[in-house]
Amino acid sequence: IISDYLVEQLSDEEFNFVEEFHPFADDPAFQMFEETERLFGEDDDEDFEDDDFSQNGHNVLDGEAGFPSYDDLELNKIGDLRYGENPHQKAALYETFFGEGGIAQAEQLHGKEMSFNNYVDADAAWNLVCEFDQTACAIIKHTNPSGVGIGANNLEAYRRALATDPISAFGGIVAFNRSVDAETARAVNEVFTEVVLAPEFDAEALEIFQQKKNLRVLRVEKIGNFGGLEYKQISGGVLVQNRDNLIVTVEDLKVVSEKKPTDEEIRAMLFAWKVCKHVKSNAIVFANEFQTVGVGAGQMNRVDSVRIAAMRAEKTELELKNTVLASDAFFPFRDNVDEAAKFGISAIIQPGGSIKDEEVVQSANEHGLAMVFTNFRHFKH
Repeated sequence: IISDYLVEQLSDEEFNFVEEFHPFADDPAFQMFEETERLFGEDDDEDFEDDDFSQNGHNVLDGEAGFPSYDDLELNKIGDLRYGENPHQKAALYETFFGEGGIAQAEQLHGKEMSFNNYVDADAAWNLVCEFDQTACAIIKHTNPSGVGIGANNLEAYRRALATDPISAFGGIVAFNRSVDAETARAVNEVFTEVVLAPEFDAEALEIFQQKKNLRVLRVEKIGNFGGLEYKQISGGVLVQNRDNLIVTVEDLKVVSEKKPTDEEIRAMLFAWKVCKHVKSNAIVFANEFQTVGVGAGQMNRVDSVRIAAMRAEKTELELKNTVLASDAFFPFRDNVDEAAKFGISAIIQPGGSIKDEEVVQSANEHGLAMVFTNFRHFKH
């Protein structure tokens, strides 16, 4: 329902837009004079003819960073959720008016209704597997990867991801960046899983998943890094930043140690670096070139993340010796390297940039480790 005042103020063209397309047309808040005037006021022609008006329909750029001076982010409600992050919180799912694909637009092929936490974890899993050109699988718990693997096929990638931490994989979210076949579906069904998502599923694979009535199966069409802006709400406002889509290649690596990394170590470091980007800070990842071996996430000091990642690796049959370590930020002290060296690793990838870099590199040299700097940090909060 559009208010009488709104009808009087809008041209026929503007009214038709609001009536037929605007996601807030039925919202009483939209009918308020202030909102109406801001969107379709008498001075809108002058304002919107600004050369800096962005093409996505909701930004007027301001300042050197190119962020909007205001942002009327438009959302279209998809539906209510059973509850939010916790049962006492209400929640709903919205898609952006200029939707880019991804988890919000995923097609649910089977299973129970998606929960708030399912969506959050599925998004984390999808963003991670989209990092890889190779066939990849990620298993996620509370937005952190419990394991990630790459392989010649989905089954090999899944088994490698599962081997990292089979205990934490229980009740996890499993994501693939390739179409899932029946053999992979049977393997996934052996472990209690909340959600499985992929760009496609074979008919037989879908039949196998349907044997688990509560398992949620999502088909996500878009593969690749998502662009645009990222929003984080804080008290009284919203923080806006570009998404962290940075990709580090072998050409970006700066060898700072006496020992030069082998080709195998470089492949392992680049794999670990991609995973580390998706782990809550302070983040440490032990890995070989095909799979994570141990993940340390979300600790208040980095050396504890090293110890936790090593502890998780020691609880499995995976070998820490000759693996590599990735750190999402620089080492403030050499103790991180000294601790990691106890477990027989061979190489370290980290951003560099600490005032203690010289001491940290010296520690790597003393332990016979290769060390490379990326010159880029991947904090994740």
